[in-house]
Amino acid sequence: MGVVALRTAGRTGAGRGRAVAGLVTSALTIVLSLLAAALLVWYADHTRACHRPDSFQQYTQCVHEQLDRG
Repeated sequence: MGVVALRTAGRTGAGRGRAVAGLVTSALTIVLSLLAAALLVWYADHTRACHRPDSFQQYTQCVHEQLDRG
């Protein structure tokens, strides 16, 4: 949508700043989403042994142990 707005702003001369802001915001959102997904995959990979704990305390202890190893 930002690209379309930027093209329209180029033709009309109005709204270029908002179009650029939309593009920058979209790009940052995509980058942050990819980083969050990568972090989630990394965390899941390093704590997969803790997926069925008996209690939350046991889970947190297992997570700490797994992350200290890796």
